[in-house]
Order: sequence, then structure tokens, then C-alpha cells
Amino acid sequence: QVHLVESGGGVVPPGVSLRLSCAVSGTTFSINAMGWYRQTPGNQRELVAEITNRRTTTYADSVKGRFTISRDNVKNTVYLQMNSLKPEDTAVYYCKDLTDDYWGQGTQVIVSS
Repeated sequence: QVHLVESGGGVVPPGVSLRLSCAVSGTTFSINAMGWYRQTPGNQRELVAEITNRRTTTYADSVKGRFTISRDNVKNTVYLQMNSLKPEDTAVYYCKDLTDDYWGQGTQVIVSS
């Protein structure tokens, strides 16, 4: 059975950093592309960042230079390092297995003073 479990969200003031983690089980993690999406109320989920099995990365323009996606194929975990957080980064963040189309349950990030 496939499980994607996100963690690391929280309430933080603008300008600080957070690191989200997504622990994956039940998939061929090391050969799968992985991604982070986010969603705000009334809006569709948007792709924030993705990483291929060869560690090629892609970012949404809104997070380039601030967010970094990475993966640990030993721990079967994908990370999203988020720096210089802004109020507009407030959203529920979801991890996705892009190859096999599985989603995690999401973790809330609130950036507010």
C-alpha cells in the first residue's frame, strides 16, 4: 500500500524558514519523480517544485530563489526547504508522486505576523 506522509508545517512570521518533509512508502521511490503542490481555499492546487529521479529540479516562478526541493533515496523522503517565507506562501502543501500519481494528505503552512 502506498503512503505519502507530509510533516513540518506550522504558523510562522514572515521572513523565516520552514522545511517540509514527505515520507514515502510502497512505491519505487528512487526512480519516481516527486513534487510539492500547494492549495489555498477556492483555488486549484498549483505546482511549487518538482524533482526527477536524476535530481533535475523545476520551480514555480513565485518561489524561485527561495524554495529548494531535494530528495533522500535512502530515507525515501522528499523535502521542501522554504526560506524567506511570505504571507502569500500560506497554503496547504501537498506531496505528490508524479510518476505513479499518488498524493499525500497535506500539511498547513501559515505565514502571518
